[in-house]
Amino acid sequence: PEETVTSSFASFIHAVRPEHLSKTVCHRSKRMILDSIGVGLVGSTTHVFDIALQYCRELYSSVAVSSVYGKPGIKLSPTLAAFTNGVATHSMDFDDTWHPATHPSGAVLPALLAASQMLPPSTKPNGMDFLLAFNVGLEVQGRLMHFSTEAHDIPKRFHPPSVVGTMGSAAATAKLLSLSAAQCAHALGIAASLAGAPMANAATQAKPLHIGNATRLGFEAALLAARGVEANPLILDDIPGCSGFSAFYSVYQPKPLSTPSDHHEFLLEKQDIAFKRFPAHLGMHWVVDAALSVRNLFINYAGSFSPSLIRTIVLKIPVSKYINRPFPSSEHQARHSFQFNACSALLDGEVGLSSFTESSIHRQELRELLDKVVVEHPEDNVANFDKMYGEVALLLHSGDVLTGKCDTFYGHWRKPLSKESLLKKFRSNASHVLPEEKIENIITMVDNLENLSDSSQL
Repeated sequence: PEETVTSSFASFIHAVRPEHLSKTVCHRSKRMILDSIGVGLVGSTTHVFDIALQYCRELYSSVAVSSVYGKPGIKLSPTLAAFTNGVATHSMDFDDTWHPATHPSGAVLPALLAASQMLPPSTKPNGMDFLLAFNVGLEVQGRLMHFSTEAHDIPKRFHPPSVVGTMGSAAATAKLLSLSAAQCAHALGIAASLAGAPMANAATQAKPLHIGNATRLGFEAALLAARGVEANPLILDDIPGCSGFSAFYSVYQPKPLSTPSDHHEFLLEKQDIAFKRFPAHLGMHWVVDAALSVRNLFINYAGSFSPSLIRTIVLKIPVSKYINRPFPSSEHQARHSFQFNACSALLDGEVGLSSFTESSIHRQELRELLDKVVVEHPEDNVANFDKMYGEVALLLHSGDVLTGKCDTFYGHWRKPLSKESLLKKFRSNASHVLPEEKIENIITMVDNLENLSDSSQL
């Protein structure tokens, strides 16, 4: 039969081999794996994670073989462990972000960790198998997003990881389980029926569930396909009058994914990832760096940071309704507020884990700064993580104006975190639940992942 987009994806998943991974792709993806484990570990200290874990322990009885972030005495069934660890990964909005916009690691890594523990000793995947499956999950997510111009901008309808992340998890798990090409196609088709979550739940405790469901449901799609469940073999194709994956995007122009021969260039080779320095929506990182820049100017101007000298704070940001929140009242709203993050950076000289506690959010001095904020949306500042900028201007009572602007924050793919900065973030996050020896063991294991004989050790 004639090759279709769907069959080409299935053939790619089935045929791709470890030798197709370049040194650059291996290096970048190992950085992602380490960072994702770290944010998952610190995420296991959050309230929404506790709710998700208790839900899984109380409502389901199962064969408990897969580990849970930050809880060494607890194991769950593989798919529920994937769900719980996915929730942990996104519980603080601290996980990596790609372009077009999605959170790729959190939707894939928990499924692979759980599946590795699920498989019997005789079929345990090695570290290179694990690394390949992880990159298959990334590749499918990236390719699907590139099929739509709508996906390139900050989303308005569906939360991207709940859409492409579910597909990526299905693809990655299918690869790890060595499914046939036909089964891989069915896994993608089943996953499409399990995908999707609305953006209206951003800035709520429901948003971390999007990542938990993406990694879990993609995992389940692969397991169902392995057991013989079939789905539409044209799910990724653009069929007029009958929407498949195109239902998620208003503009969808799919292209076949070539089966790798001697060489395959993964998208991660061309498009690096963004790592977050503090736990908030990626857009916040532009305004925080701009705010820190103008804060330094202000201190040089006045000798110290004195809010009483400020008449107005002007934020120049792109139009994006769900992250334009003048007075956030919860930690999840604060993580999605341009105004809050800019003012926190101005007031404290930094933004970190403690910035989003109840006491920090409701400080009177912070509220007074928020009252001075005026938002502007310049036409050249588009809602796109590759093109946007953040600008913070302080209009002083003296009539002077001080301005800070950020085109590329530290951690963006154009200005990547150094190895030292990434390790510092990981050690800080992991230290909330693990002793130093185990933290260093994880760093060593991920750094040498391609040489690991049994990936379930991770």
